[in-house]
Amino acid sequence: MNSNRMVVAQRGVIPPPKHYADSAWFKYILSCCAATTAEMVTYPLDLAKTRLQIQGEKGLNGSSQRSPYRGLASTGVGIIREEGMLRLWQGVTPAVYRHLIYSGTRMVLYEKVRDRLFTTRADGTRPVWQAIVGGILVGGIAQFLASPADLIKVQMQMEGKRRLEGHAPRIHSAGEAFIKIYNAGGLRGLWKGCMPNVYRSAFVNLGDLTTYDSVKRYFVNTWALSDDYWTHALSSACSGLIGATMGTPVDVVKTRVMNQPTDDRARGLLYRNSLDCLLKTVHNEGFWALYKGFIPCWLRMGPWSLTFWLTYEQIRNLSGTSAF
Repeated sequence: MNSNRMVVAQRGVIPPPKHYADSAWFKYILSCCAATTAEMVTYPLDLAKTRLQIQGEKGLNGSSQRSPYRGLASTGVGIIREEGMLRLWQGVTPAVYRHLIYSGTRMVLYEKVRDRLFTTRADGTRPVWQAIVGGILVGGIAQFLASPADLIKVQMQMEGKRRLEGHAPRIHSAGEAFIKIYNAGGLRGLWKGCMPNVYRSAFVNLGDLTTYDSVKRYFVNTWALSDDYWTHALSSACSGLIGATMGTPVDVVKTRVMNQPTDDRARGLLYRNSLDCLLKTVHNEGFWALYKGFIPCWLRMGPWSLTFWLTYEQIRNLSGTSAF
C-alpha cells in the first residue's frame, strides 16, 4: 500500500486489506516491535542520562557522589573505560519488558480514544486540546502498569557505578531485582517512585505522542504533504524535542526517587515523596539541576522518536494496517 492509499484508508474511503490488520491486538504487537527496536538502538544514551541525573545527589551522610561525569561524551567514555562496552546496555532487559507493556498500551489506547472520542473537522484535523488530554491520560495509565519494570531498569543502570564506588552489588539480573524488591516491600515496593513516573510519562506523552499526532496531521491535511518518510521524520523530530523539554524535570525526580535506598517498610531514606525530592534537589543543587541529563535525554528522545515512528509507520504499511 503506498502513502496516498494509506491516507485514503485512514479516512475510511476504502477498507483495510486484511481482516486482522486494524485489530487492537495486532497494533499492540506492532507497537511493541517498533518500541523494542528504538530502545535497543538508543539505550546507551538513556544509561548516560540516568548517570548524569544521579550525580551531585546528596546521600544519607550529606556528601555528594565523587568524580562526577562531565557531559554526555565523557559519561559514555567513562562507562566504557571503567566498566566495559557491554555495560552501555546494562538494564536493557527490563527496559524492553517495560515497553512491551508501556508502548503497546499507550499506542492502542490513544488510537482508540482518538478515533472514538475526538472531534474530526472537515479538513481532517482534530482539536489540539483533545490530543493533549488523550496523550496525558493514556501515558499515565500505561506508565502505571509498566512502573515495576522501570524501577528495575533504573536500579540495574546504577549497579556499575555503585560497584566502582565500593558498594556491594545489589542485584545481578532483572529477575533477581524483581524478587528482592518484592521480598523487601511486597507489591507496594514494586511501585516505588510510581507517581513521578506517571507524571513524567504524562508530560512525555504530551510532548511525544500528542505532538507527533497533531503535527503529522497538520502537515498532511493543511500543508498537503505526503504521508511518507519525510513527514514522519519531521513530525518525530518535533515530538522528541518537546517531549524532552517537558519530561526531563520529572524524569530527574523519578530517577532519584527510584534509585534511593529504602528501609524495611519500603520507605525512602532520602526523600519522603516526589515533591520532597523536587524541593531538595532545587535547594541543594539549584533549579537547573532539574535539567541534568537534558542533552542526552533530548539526543535520545530525538533518535528514539525517529526510530520508533519510522519503524511503526512502515511495519503498519507492510502489514496492511492503516496509517497512524
